[in-house]
Amino acid sequence: MNYEAFQQRALGKKEQFRKTLRRLRKIKDNQVDQLFHEAHEEAFQEIECLECAACCTHVGPRWTRQDIKRVSKSMKTKEADFETAYLKIDEDDDYVLQSTPCPFLQKDNYCMIYENRPKACREYPHTDRNKMKQLFGLTLKNSSCCPAVEKILDGISEDVKGKI
Repeated sequence: MNYEAFQQRALGKKEQFRKTLRRLRKIKDNQVDQLFHEAHEEAFQEIECLECAACCTHVGPRWTRQDIKRVSKSMKTKEADFETAYLKIDEDDDYVLQSTPCPFLQKDNYCMIYENRPKACREYPHTDRNKMKQLFGLTLKNSSCCPAVEKILDGISEDVKGKI
């Protein structure tokens, strides 16, 4: 996948996606969740994360204290040493990777710490959760990072066009 071409295409749809999300605010939460869950399932029937790995190569997860404890323990290293080697604190006071691509991403796009990966990685792209309205800002942001989110919002945009 040409990530730059995808990103330009997705950024060109940002206003359309923003309008779709505004329209969705007018319908019931459980209906919004249902739309997202169905679109999520459809998107991931076509998209294989291991072929893409854009989230690991271009976007870094937020690391919780529990994530740091779990991963450093699995790597048999002290938390402080793990933090020094891999993490930094960003402008929001969150732990994030010092750089991308993720240092745990292997050449075959598998994750070296998959079983112990951060919660943000396990839940990414967050489009199959409940209370999706609370995640609209993040979903809009992720639409230009993850081809699956772009596809999900494309599908939902078609579903709600003219209906709401």
